[in-house]
Amino acid sequence: MWQHAREIAPSVAWDILLRIKRSGGMSVNELCAGLKMSYMGVKQHCDGLKRRGYLDTWRRPKKTGRPEKIYRATPKLDLVLPQWGTDLALGLLAVTSQLHGETSADRLLHHFFLQRTERYAPKLKGHTAKVRAQELCKLRSADGCLCAVAEDPTHGLHILEHHNPLSEVTRLYPAVADMETRFIARLLNAVVRREVVEGHTLYLITDPADDGFRLEA
Repeated sequence: MWQHAREIAPSVAWDILLRIKRSGGMSVNELCAGLKMSYMGVKQHCDGLKRRGYLDTWRRPKKTGRPEKIYRATPKLDLVLPQWGTDLALGLLAVTSQLHGETSADRLLHHFFLQRTERYAPKLKGHTAKVRAQELCKLRSADGCLCAVAEDPTHGLHILEHHNPLSEVTRLYPAVADMETRFIARLLNAVVRREVVEGHTLYLITDPADDGFRLEA
């Protein structure tokens, strides 16, 4: 991990990667506007990160004119972003299953989310799901997630997540996806559904205040 981190240590390169990871893909012009840098300066950084394998490119369709070239993050970037699913954690879950049965790992993970709920809950002061979601994203970002609250006509209010440190654990223990969804629902006091769209995770939120729905105690 640290070998990869040293490759992108310069702050401009890291800033570019985080902006691209959060957005799902950006053009050089979009990066220039945010970074206040010249076109060639940003392009040189992007091309260098592409050569190292952290970015790739594709053509994004436009309403008029030729498709626009944008840069996207590759899976290699996940190697330098925080991961809770380390070899140690996965090894402990495997040993737990061997010693105490196949369901013991899921029970252990369930308690992990209960503890995390207890840690987060007192810090969420908002009275609506939207405000609480914004507060939750700040806490999760501090723990290594790349997430933000978004709202659009297609998905409504949702949390858009570009990186989750539990991704490797979720791959090996699929029940984690449902546990994390329930964890978010409890903290927001809202109905939450999980969808994966183009490699990004969306937690679709229905605020009880919007439709008269109330969660049972």
